[in-house]
Amino acid sequence: MKCPGQDSRYWKPGAIYEAKCPKCGHEVEFFKDEPARKCRNCGYRFINPKMDFGCASYCKYAEQCLGELPQELLAKREDLLKDRVAIQMKRYFGRDFKRIAHATKTARYAEQIVKEEGGMPAIVLSAAYLREIGIKEAEEKHPDDPERYQVKEGLPIATKILKNLDAKEELIEEVCNTISKMDKGREKDDLNSQILHDADLIVTIEEKLKDSKIDRQEIEELVNGSFLTKTGKELARKKFLSE
Repeated sequence: MKCPGQDSRYWKPGAIYEAKCPKCGHEVEFFKDEPARKCRNCGYRFINPKMDFGCASYCKYAEQCLGELPQELLAKREDLLKDRVAIQMKRYFGRDFKRIAHATKTARYAEQIVKEEGGMPAIVLSAAYLREIGIKEAEEKHPDDPERYQVKEGLPIATKILKNLDAKEELIEEVCNTISKMDKGREKDDLNSQILHDADLIVTIEEKLKDSKIDRQEIEELVNGSFLTKTGKELARKKFLSE
């Protein structure tokens, strides 16, 4: 069965139309079901401006349905994966709003840092949302020291969540690798783990300030000596030491 939105039997008048090439302004004819087309005048290939890519941005059969997907849509698929990981994280934590807030803030700072430093947004942001996903299991199995085991207990849960969202195996591996490096003593020898470390550290300082568990001298020491990226350090300095 073909998707009704892409089946010409369901098309209405206006299913074939023209759109101006964003490079040269030449009129390019589009069929409703074409994800992208090349301008005959200048050779620029651009996305169909009227096509609804809503389902294609998350459907695992999108390539088969629509053919070769444009880069703009492939990027959107990764963005939507991040959003769906966030939803699953919230469902898993339920009413544990403190941990939901920590993960959400970590992802927000990670997104700011990754834009300046580079790295892989889909990996960094998914890892940010799933970084503490094992704490509930760790608290039940290791009540004396749950934080020590949170990463170990969390990796299988993170893997299951990502598999259920049809994430690619290589992406799942990279996300889990980034999370695993958050263990104390593990070397953060790649940019993704460095970004996650810095984002999480900013949120940790925020929480300590809120609970009055940290003073300015300790903040200065953390900012000057513990951040691993230039952008992370600049964000922390601006946020905590600008006064």
